[in-house]
This record gives sequence, C-alpha cells and structure tokens, in this order.
Amino acid sequence: MTVRAAHTLYDARHVAIVGASADPAKWGYWLSRGALSSDLRVSLVNRRTPPVLGRETVASLAELADTPELVVLATPPAHFEASLDEALGAGARAVVAITADVFDDAVHRERVVRRVREAGAVLLGPNCMGLSDTARGLHLIWGELPPGPIGLVSQSGNLALEIGELAQGAGLGISRFASVGDQADLRAHDLVPAVAAGEQTKVVAMYVEDVGDGDAFGQCLAEVSAAGTPVVVLAAGGSTAGARAAASHTGSMVSGDMVMDAVCRAAGAVRVHSPGELVDVCSLLVADAARRPLGRRVGVIADGGGHGIVASDAAERYGFEVPAFGEELQERLEKHMPSRASAANPVDMAGGERELVTFSRLVADCADSGEVDSILVSGYLGAYGRDSAERAQEELRTCAEIADTVARTGVPVLVHSLAADSDSSADLRRRGVPVFARVEQATQALARVAGRRPAAWPARVARDTVADTDAYTAARGLLVDHGVTFPEARAVDTAEQAVEAAEQIGHPVVVKILGVDHKTEVGGVGLDLRTADEVHAFSDDLLHRLPRHRLSVEQMVDLGAGTELIVGVRQDPRFGTVVLVGAGGVQAEILEDRVIGLGPVDEAGARDLLRRLSIAPLFDGFRGRPALDLAAAAHLVAALSQAADAVRDEVSELEVNPVLVTPTGAVALDAHLVRGGHRG
Repeated sequence: MTVRAAHTLYDARHVAIVGASADPAKWGYWLSRGALSSDLRVSLVNRRTPPVLGRETVASLAELADTPELVVLATPPAHFEASLDEALGAGARAVVAITADVFDDAVHRERVVRRVREAGAVLLGPNCMGLSDTARGLHLIWGELPPGPIGLVSQSGNLALEIGELAQGAGLGISRFASVGDQADLRAHDLVPAVAAGEQTKVVAMYVEDVGDGDAFGQCLAEVSAAGTPVVVLAAGGSTAGARAAASHTGSMVSGDMVMDAVCRAAGAVRVHSPGELVDVCSLLVADAARRPLGRRVGVIADGGGHGIVASDAAERYGFEVPAFGEELQERLEKHMPSRASAANPVDMAGGERELVTFSRLVADCADSGEVDSILVSGYLGAYGRDSAERAQEELRTCAEIADTVARTGVPVLVHSLAADSDSSADLRRRGVPVFARVEQATQALARVAGRRPAAWPARVARDTVADTDAYTAARGLLVDHGVTFPEARAVDTAEQAVEAAEQIGHPVVVKILGVDHKTEVGGVGLDLRTADEVHAFSDDLLHRLPRHRLSVEQMVDLGAGTELIVGVRQDPRFGTVVLVGAGGVQAEILEDRVIGLGPVDEAGARDLLRRLSIAPLFDGFRGRPALDLAAAAHLVAALSQAADAVRDEVSELEVNPVLVTPTGAVALDAHLVRGGHRG
C-alpha cells in the first residue's frame, strides 16, 4: 500500500499565499482572507507588492526570513512551475495548487510530481479548491464552510459546497476539508487520515470519481474505520459498459457500482449515492450510539396513526423488522397513554402527547426493554414548541430527556419531525439525536448504518501459474489443485475413446466439447448418456460439427439432488480480485440473485456471501427439504477466490457454473477462465 503523508497540510505554522490579491473577484483575495483568519503566521506574495487586506506583500518567497511549511499557489498557469520550484527551493513541505491547466501531458505531469517528491514535499491539486481547518480558523478556499463534525474530502469543489450547505441545514458542518482536484500527487485516500485526525472530526465523508490505487484506497479507509472514525463514501460512476464487454457470465454480471459497494463493505465504510444521503448518514454517525453494530429491530413511536403506519412501512422497506412488543413492555407503555392508544409497535400515542414528557417516557421504556435495536419517533415532535413559550420549554425538556436515554442506554433514536428546522429539533441534533424532515431519510440512513460491517480488507495470496491448455482444462486443473471437487473425468479425441472412457467412469456420463465457451449454446454438452451407443453417437456428431476439438467425458451428477450456484471471480482494474456468488446454471443471468465481495475471501467471508443470497434459506432446510451443506459451499467459494488471486497475473476471469450444492457436499460441474493479467 502506498499512502502519501498529508498531515503537513494541516500541521503548518507558517503559510504563504502566492498570488495574493486585494480583488474579491480573484482567488488570491479569498485565500489571503482565509489565511489571515487563522492562528498561523501568514506571508502574502505578489510580484507587484501591493498591500492586500491591510497587509504588506513581498515579491517572492525568497524575501521571507523564515520558511513557510505550507505554500498556496494561485498564479496564472504560465507561472505555476516557477512558483512551485521557488516553494520547494524555499523548503516548503506542502503545496496547495489552485491553478488549473498546468500540465502539457502525462509525461510533464510525472516530471513535476517527481520534483515534488524528491524535495520531500506533498502537492494538493492542481485545479483544486484548497483546504480548511475549522479548529485553527484556516479557510484556504473560496468563502467558508460551516463548522461542524464532518471531515470532508472531495474531488469536486462545487459538490463540496453543496455538501456544506446541506450539512448546515442538518445542524452539522465541516471540521476539516480538502479538495483534491486533479490528484497529481496526493490522492483522495491520502487525505483521509489527515482529515480524520482533526480534533472536531467525528465522521469522514468522501466524494470520489477516480480512486487510483484501489488497494491503497481500501486499506486506508479500512484503517481509519477500524481506528474508530466512520467513513462515508459518495462514489461517482457505476457504468455497466465494462461488464458488458466481459466474456464470461461472471464479468457480464459485475458492474462498477457493485464493485464499489463491495469495496466499501470490505473497508468498513458506508456507501451512499447522493449528497443528501451522505449528510443524512453523517447525521446519524456523529452520534456515538450509532457507531456500534446495529441490529434490525426498530421500535416506532408516533403521535398519530398515519405517521406510525408510514414509518413502519418505510422501516420494513429497508429490511428492518418492526416486531410486536412483548406483553410486559406493552403494559409499561400503556401506563403513559390514553386507553385508546396502541402499544403494540408501532406505538400510536392517540392523544397521549398532550403531556410531551410522554415521548421521553415511551422512548426510555423501549430503550430499556431489550426488544429493539433502534427507535424511530415520527410526527409532530419538534413542532409543539411553536404553540407557546411554555410549550416550547416543555418540548426542550422532553428532548433533553430523550437524549439522556440515548446516552444512558446506547440505543440510537432517530426523529422524523414536521418541524425539522425548529429550535427543539436543533436542540436534539446538538445532543446527538438526528432529526429528519422526511421519514424515508431516517429509515434509509439507518439502513446504511446498520449495514456497516467491521473493516476486513483482504490480503493477497502468493502467486501461482496456470497450465497452457484450453480454458476448461486449465481452470479445472487449477481449481482441483486448490481443493475444489469435480466429477471424475477423462479427456479424449475420438468417439471410440469416449466410449472407453465412459466404461471406465461408469454410466451415465456427460460428454462436453473442449475449447468452446458457453457450450450449451452450440449443443456442446450431452447429458445422461447411459449406453456405449449413446456416448458414441453424441461424440461422433459433436466431432463432426466441431472438428479439431477434444472432448471431456465425465461422471453424470444428479442435479435434482441439490441446488445450483454460480461462483466466479474477475480481476477489477482498480481493486483486483472480485468474487461473485449467485443462483447458477443456464438461468444465472435471468434470476439475478447474486452478491459480490472483494477477494480473496476465507471460508467465513464466503459464508457471509452465501448468506446474503435470496436462496440462503435453502442452507437451513426449506419446506421439508434437507439443509444444504453450507460449509462445503463456503470452502469451494474460498478456494476459487484464492486460486483466482494466485493467478491474477495470467487470468482475468475464473468461473464455475454450475456448482451443485447438496446436503453432503459441493461439486463444480463446469469451469471456465479468461486469460489476461492484472496488476497487483
């Protein structure tokens, strides 16, 4: 893993602004203003030496008595390299390049970056929007971002501004910010540890378009997440064009979007799909209670039947359970409410909110019960204080009691309020209880956070080689060497040899054409051949239709004895080994029951993949059918993923389809690989 040390961007004591300006229409003005608001020593550089914001300027960095650790460049492109060289020559440890369009080509870019690294410095940008550090009052950006607990790394300046606006509306803000721009030297993941280290940072949010080194990206996120700072990723892209170009089933069914989901899962990060969703998830993760592993049981408390029903529907739509409360808990809840109220879950207060303390009492009883993992309050809470000053004080006391329950029990509470912008709602947020204007925001954010898993970034296995033969034979041989079970088989060249092989194996047998992809599409597979005549006839016809191919004669396996899976791997150009598991057979692409993970996986990781399938209940026995052998299936998935990772320099895709999983084992019935190496 290669991660550049970006802490020098935030540790500097002396900053110089090259291109300082008194004109508010220029970057140099805003950078100068933002630097002067900080606790750093500031030097302003302008070759014409005009006064800027009441401060004297110097014509060059060479005139400074002390070395600025941090230099910010806002110069015309023609002056960029000279200004950069001057900064490096002066001993700057970090350079922020606002200037855009500075490189002629990739060679020019690499030459400049090499000079930066040889000088022991780091470069943020070029073509970036700068950085900020709220704790130090440092705003090396155009304007300011609202202060708060979110550390933000973004490849888009404008999107960062939108996230800042949305965060402010949610009662949040930005602790540290870095705009990575063209990522010539520092990449987005390089900034994550430095942003997470901010004294006010409780969660790191990222917007990325190009992650570069996938291993470094994932490992960096995993380390920050494992150290206790949640990471939320908004990743652009997700095109399926690359998947359509893949040659095998596995490649065609794995999209870039699915890969990024798998990456975030392995890194312990939360994947989101819009700036609004990013802020919603951050609203939940800044609360300490939401950082622990969350279960799927939700208690719903509403001050109206409609809100309770809609909130329950929203929770179940995102995979949560809204369980009926036990008799003892219902009896406790009923003591706080009118007789017409419902305490079953969802709780319908039915007028019980006339005393607002009822909200906090219900929340406390639910949180103490052990029957729920989180609580969703939906309705008018937050708006009652608008009725009168006395009511406002009562509501604030109720909000404080709810927050105290969260702190005492560790059970997170989310509030959906008709008045998400009220003083009471703001007070809840300050106390660590997120408030949402729409109930689906709350349930979606809770679903994202509940789906977060501990970081488990995969380690590469030792390299191996694959035989120089046809794809099926090479794949089969590789997988057998790694512990995958196949039916007994013989490779033959003639129909007569096929008959002899069938006699040795024992009827019935399967005859397959070798060296042809998607064999069933060309009539290249003969199943359940029970006599020598049937074997000869099929083999002879096949060799006449497809000459110059060999045949494989194999033991026939009863497909009715179990369930078919597809298991495969492709090498992603950024992240390496990607494992797919799904419902298999010839209908694999139609059924669309599939999950992917970053590989290689061990048997525990393989078991997790299998458990995420829609057909997972079959592993426990379903409607009288015996349970399938989950351990054998997991062993096969793990073995295949490790075999594929071992030959990553030679093989871009490796697949077994189908895999037959029975109550007593798992056997691969067909295999395929696509040659073509991958980095790593």
